[in-house]
Amino acid sequence: MKKFLFLSMFVMILASCGSLDQKSQVGIKGNWTISEVTYPGSDYIKVTSFDVADSKCFVGSSWNFVSNNNKGTMNVGGSGSCPSFSSPIVWTVTKAGDFTLKITEGEKAKRVSQGYFLKLRNQTETSFELTDNVSVGGKTVEVVYHFSKV
Repeated sequence: MKKFLFLSMFVMILASCGSLDQKSQVGIKGNWTISEVTYPGSDYIKVTSFDVADSKCFVGSSWNFVSNNNKGTMNVGGSGSCPSFSSPIVWTVTKAGDFTLKITEGEKAKRVSQGYFLKLRNQTETSFELTDNVSVGGKTVEVVYHFSKV
C-alpha cells in the first residue's frame, strides 16, 4: 500500500511538471526591471496593477525570478505619488505561455488564494513581455509590461 501511494504521488508530481515550460522559466531567471508599461488610452485612463498601484508606478520596479523553485521578489520604488511596495512572489510559465503570479507578502503560497494570469510574449535573453487583460469602462484593455534584464 505504501508503494502504491508513493508511486501515485510521484506520477502526480511528474504530470504537474510536464505542463511547465522549463526553457522559458530558466530564461526568466535573474534580475529584471520593468522598462515600460503600455496600453491603449494610457494618457487618459489609469489601471491599477496587481492590486498594488497605478500601472505607471511599476516602471523602474525591480523583479527577481528564481527558476529552480519558482520564487522571487518584486519591489516598487515609491517615488512621487507611487507607494513603496515589496513582496516575495511565486510564479510559473506553462507550455501554452501562461504566466501565473502570486504575490505572497510573506505568506506561504498555498495560503494565498488569489493570483494573476498573464501571457508571456517576445522572450529573448535580455527582455520579455507580460500581458494582462483588464476591464476598463466595460472594455477589455491589454496592459503590456516590458521587462529588461538588469
